[in-house]
Amino acid sequence: MQKANIRLKEIKKTAIALVVFAALAGCGYHFKGTGLKAPEGVRTIAITMLENRTSESGIETVFTSDLAYEFTRSKVLRVVDKNTADAVLSGRVASLTVDTISHTASYYSDERRVTITLDLALKRADGKVIWSDSALSDKEAFKVDSSRPETEKNRRKAIKDYISKRLAEKIHNRILSDF
Repeated sequence: MQKANIRLKEIKKTAIALVVFAALAGCGYHFKGTGLKAPEGVRTIAITMLENRTSESGIETVFTSDLAYEFTRSKVLRVVDKNTADAVLSGRVASLTVDTISHTASYYSDERRVTITLDLALKRADGKVIWSDSALSDKEAFKVDSSRPETEKNRRKAIKDYISKRLAEKIHNRILSDF
């Protein structure tokens, strides 16, 4: 009986360890120092205010702020003023589209998806392009409410809380892993 209890405890410990490992692997957790490296000769970066080619007022500020935060947070490159930077990240919020993805029984929208595309380039101080991508995009679904202001709030939340942050992280990682 004693051996069975010890064996059962070992099985439980192993199962818990496997669950924790699976959870960490599945949630995108990673350890610091995963190979992110600055381009040759670039130690500082400036992030200019993105242009807004959409009808969404203020969207350029949201995306520029999230980009600056992501680079500041990682500390791989120091974010500085454009005049003193080794490289400048600039570009535009190229497009914003909203599509209906589900309907109610009476053909009213129940859920929509907002998609945003960015066009960015990282250039050295001499103007040479180090990295660029003209089709960076991400999308997020949001609920349509019977109240139009509530639907707009849900759409803005999808942009600000999800798309902008994910794209900032994606851009940061692509710039620093391509080298």
